[in-house]
Amino acid sequence: MRYESATGLTRRSFIKASAAGCALALGGRAWAAGDAYPDKPVTLVVPYAPGGQGDVFARVLAERLGTEKKWTVIVENRAGASGAVGSRVVLRAPADGYTLLLGQTGEIAVNQFASKTLGYDPLKAFAPVILVGDSPLVLAVPEKSPYADLQALVAAARAKPDALAYASSGTATPGHLAAAALALGTGTRMVHAPYKGAGQAMSDLLGGHVDFFFSSASAVMPHINSGRLRALAVSSRERLKVLPNVPTVAEVVLPDFQFSLWGGVFAPAATPKPIVEQLNAALNAVLAEPGVKARFEADGAAVRPNTVAEFEQFVQSEAAKYQKLVQATGIQVE
Repeated sequence: MRYESATGLTRRSFIKASAAGCALALGGRAWAAGDAYPDKPVTLVVPYAPGGQGDVFARVLAERLGTEKKWTVIVENRAGASGAVGSRVVLRAPADGYTLLLGQTGEIAVNQFASKTLGYDPLKAFAPVILVGDSPLVLAVPEKSPYADLQALVAAARAKPDALAYASSGTATPGHLAAAALALGTGTRMVHAPYKGAGQAMSDLLGGHVDFFFSSASAVMPHINSGRLRALAVSSRERLKVLPNVPTVAEVVLPDFQFSLWGGVFAPAATPKPIVEQLNAALNAVLAEPGVKARFEADGAAVRPNTVAEFEQFVQSEAAKYQKLVQATGIQVE
């Protein structure tokens, strides 16, 4: 929709423009071209507890928008129900650009297929604004693991079905889905050990209580650097800069294998397009800053400029991928 002043319009077109404005009534008033945005604090909801990748993304963006754009951005953590609690906060908020979601893989592209009680379709409920970062997962094993490489791990799984156990930070999380896809693609059976968060999963991996864990690079790198864990493969199509000698799963066993923990900014679906585009431009400028880019890439997150349309296409393709995987594996969350 194109927004413009009513000056010079015919009576009929003025009525149409007025009706369109009323349809986009936000916070008790209609948004119109020329309105200042933002003219009050913006809340960025992270649907998980502090400390995770999404929280890091949100806090860096909020700080840089404050410094560079003089915006006031408040990060609000609303954890629960695999991201659904925080997502519903944004879903119920006025579509005026002042309440945004730092959405990640699970609550945007997975949960609607793996949950029978979600109650809404994230692809329809939210308008994609920008992809912030895309972090491949690292398949890590304990330092004393008998598996020197991914081929050996897969061979052991084939030889002894249900003998190997893998950790995840919860059912239907990207790490769980990546491991399930590995088992499905290689025709093996492995036992899933879901934990209540990545911290507990990592603790048991370090203790040798599970055989492997598809973890975010940021969580696993300190333990790899200390020698307590070994990386056997990464889940991206290309090798990680921080692990140049570690092959991808695609290189070793499954050519089409690609999974990641990504995060992006979303707005309620009815948010006016000009506001979404303004947010995209402002956030692209922040992500292009060398310091921000280096900060995210140090944690293994790929950062690249992207338009609203490009991010929307990315989200749609991710959802289609996970829908097929959930249907093939039967994975469900309570």
